[in-house]
Amino acid sequence: MKTRLMTSAAILSMVIGSANATELEVTHWWTSAGEAAALKVFADAFAKTGNTWVDAAIGGGGGAAVPAIVSRIAGGNPMGATVMVHGRQAEELVQAGLMRDLTELAEKEGWKDVVRPATLLDSCTFEGKIYCVPTNIHSQQWMWISIPVFEKAGVPVPKNWNEFVAAAPALEAAGIIPIAFGPDGFQSYLTFNTIIASVGGPDLYTKIYGDRDMDVIRGSEVAKLFAAMADFRRLSAQSRVGNWNEASNQLITGVAAAQIMGDWAQAEFATAGLAAGTDYDCLPGLGLNAIVNTGGNAFYFPVLEDAAASDAQLALASVMINPEVQVGFNLAKGSLPVRGDVKVETTNLCMQKGLDILATGTIIPAVEQYITPDTLASLRDLAARFFADASMTPEAAQEEYAAILEMAQ
Repeated sequence: MKTRLMTSAAILSMVIGSANATELEVTHWWTSAGEAAALKVFADAFAKTGNTWVDAAIGGGGGAAVPAIVSRIAGGNPMGATVMVHGRQAEELVQAGLMRDLTELAEKEGWKDVVRPATLLDSCTFEGKIYCVPTNIHSQQWMWISIPVFEKAGVPVPKNWNEFVAAAPALEAAGIIPIAFGPDGFQSYLTFNTIIASVGGPDLYTKIYGDRDMDVIRGSEVAKLFAAMADFRRLSAQSRVGNWNEASNQLITGVAAAQIMGDWAQAEFATAGLAAGTDYDCLPGLGLNAIVNTGGNAFYFPVLEDAAASDAQLALASVMINPEVQVGFNLAKGSLPVRGDVKVETTNLCMQKGLDILATGTIIPAVEQYITPDTLASLRDLAARFFADASMTPEAAQEEYAAILEMAQ
């Protein structure tokens, strides 16, 4: 697995544009095999404009990368383009005039007419101007199931979280780790909010993050969510790998039975040659609530003094939302296109589930669209401590959670 990751990253770094190309440094935290394949779609399309993508990957995931990206831009050493999560991560940089206004390009290309749901472009908009290009819709609320592992253990493949918890003793008796997991900040926080949204359901999720209803947040409904998190902590105790893609590899190799992770995990399964419906199954909303969130990624373009590099920024922004590029990138990334006017012909079972929910199901805003980066950091820290420390009780974690949200802006 590690060899494949290095090879994909090396291929990406060797993308070459024309002899007179303008080089544009692009920062991101996408370093797994599937992510590198997706970025290559962007880089190749950008090369056709006569420019060169200079890859600047930052390890450690978004939690480590975003502070470094923000520090560079604020410190006067901007890159040409950078990925961010939809929401409020770049808000202060936009307010400071450090991010490029893309409104003219967006109006020329009719982004408002094609980006769906509209909240994605809303998240790029500040005081009526557009400062980023949405690239994909990633939903976090998925449970990935290894079908052969359950067959080996002699138990039915579960259809939801409750059935999975009930099947866990049989998995453990067969020497199988129930849940693959690494207790870093990214995986912990993703699992934390996935359980809140999926076990709690969209109405409770809205009361918590949208309404900040403190009676609900301190009440019995939320207590059940923290009890479910304690179940997850117990069932993942024997895994404890590093990065999220290493946890995915435990499913791929049959070491573990399941993983809670965003839809980008599909890219790892595809790279390993696994087929949805045969080798693995997928449970949106942990099989309890058919939901997807409107989170995902967008690219921002810091203000640059160099005119040629500024032109290259607009070329890259245009490429990223191009219909054909949107399809190719998202097929590789495991995410959904942001354009409502494109058809994804080559879908698998799990991507089709996501598309169906996006078309007719329940769509919830990403947590990042509700809370500030400071509050996000506090919740991330709580999640990491809870999943790493079995002595922290669900009751203590719920009370700290409530205190954080009570103080949130």
